[in-house]
Amino acid sequence: MTILVIKHSALGDMILSLPLLRAIRRHHPGEQIVLLTTAPYVDLMRSSGLVDEIWTDTRPKLWRIGETWRLIRRIRDAGFSRVYDLQGSQRTKWYYRLLHLSGARPEWVGNAPGCAYHIPDPTEPMHITELRRRQLALVGIPDPGLPDLGFLQSDIARFDLPPRYMLLVPGGAPHRPAKRWPADRFAELGNRLLHKGMTPVLIGRAAERGEIDIIKSACPEAIDLCEQTTIADLATLGRHAALAIGNDTGPMHIIAASGCPSLVLYSHESDPRKVSPRGDWVRLLQRPSLQDLSVEDAEAALPPLR
Repeated sequence: MTILVIKHSALGDMILSLPLLRAIRRHHPGEQIVLLTTAPYVDLMRSSGLVDEIWTDTRPKLWRIGETWRLIRRIRDAGFSRVYDLQGSQRTKWYYRLLHLSGARPEWVGNAPGCAYHIPDPTEPMHITELRRRQLALVGIPDPGLPDLGFLQSDIARFDLPPRYMLLVPGGAPHRPAKRWPADRFAELGNRLLHKGMTPVLIGRAAERGEIDIIKSACPEAIDLCEQTTIADLATLGRHAALAIGNDTGPMHIIAASGCPSLVLYSHESDPRKVSPRGDWVRLLQRPSLQDLSVEDAEAALPPLR
């Protein structure tokens, strides 16, 4: 048997999908498992060792029928016996319909109407991991549990960090600024925790350079690792950090999944009931506007430190 798993994005969702892939692998020992994903996640998923082959989906506009049909024919010609649709999007529903039009009939496990193992779209907010747990249960796969990022290892000695440090992650999607807690409040909280013996370490990419510069200016003792960390670095830093505080963004999913005590901040722009890091060591704090979240409230919501 050859199994196809479809999971396109985003980074947080990809981290949450790792237990699903692990469970699918255990359910299909010795079978060939192919993952259909997008280019940003190929290296991450390859390093996980959970799949045998990775195909890249460019996700062409569906009206570009030539490109779409080339992908459908590739799926058809591979002769997959089962497809696990872990994306559950309108696009993947179309893939199911087009695959049937092409004459292929693999067992489809997903939310496409008429598929062999159908999980309805939820009518109320449901965490994506609970939805996918129910989806896999349709074919007898037990609860996949939490992510295990043990495969993500790096040498963080090059950063020359102090023994006790905390991670500040002030970024978020550039096109959704309402997902970001004000940088000056990150700085104030960083200073408060610095006085308790934890050195703030600033995590981000080029899009967060402005916020990180504000924090560094107000908290000069903070260590600036902006644009210096890989995904493996984030997981390794998280394993050794006393605490992490950040907005609803992909790096916080990685850090939290590493087992780091984490506080994740949410505005009205996203719903933690649907997608959020999981674990007893994770705390979620939401305000309709993060402009209204005080430093005192954030400090009071911190998880137990290690």
